[in-house]
Amino acid sequence: MIEQVKMPLENYRNIDSFKVYMSDTGLLCAKQGIHVDNILYNQEMLNDFKGGLVENYVNGQLVINKFKIYYWQSQRSAKIDFVIQIDNDVIPIEVKNADNTKSKSLAVYVDTYKPKYSIKISTKNFAYEDNKKIIPLYAVFLIATSGLAD
Repeated sequence: MIEQVKMPLENYRNIDSFKVYMSDTGLLCAKQGIHVDNILYNQEMLNDFKGGLVENYVNGQLVINKFKIYYWQSQRSAKIDFVIQIDNDVIPIEVKNADNTKSKSLAVYVDTYKPKYSIKISTKNFAYEDNKKIIPLYAVFLIATSGLAD
């Protein structure tokens, strides 16, 4: 029974659906010609690319923490950036690159699958609201395979 619970994500894996990330966000910036000054001082210039850059960074941190990474997409248009397993729970993670953290897709996932909790990563500070753990982008490394470090 324990082995069945440990593999809830593998059973729903679709080998034909995947995302590609670079293992080094700095190399990704270099490849795209993004200079550090643009990241620090000219953020409007990055608006079209910022979401992907932030998502790539989060992916790297989750991989470093030994997560097997999945994502979820509904038959319509709802998408969850990352779905991971912590202990015996399947946890959705939504990544936002600003303070605006509204997410219809996360609401669809939560209403459908009723996870123990969800994680939202953004520029907001730590919080817990509506069964969501809000994690600031700089603290993504705290998400661990045995739960979020206190």
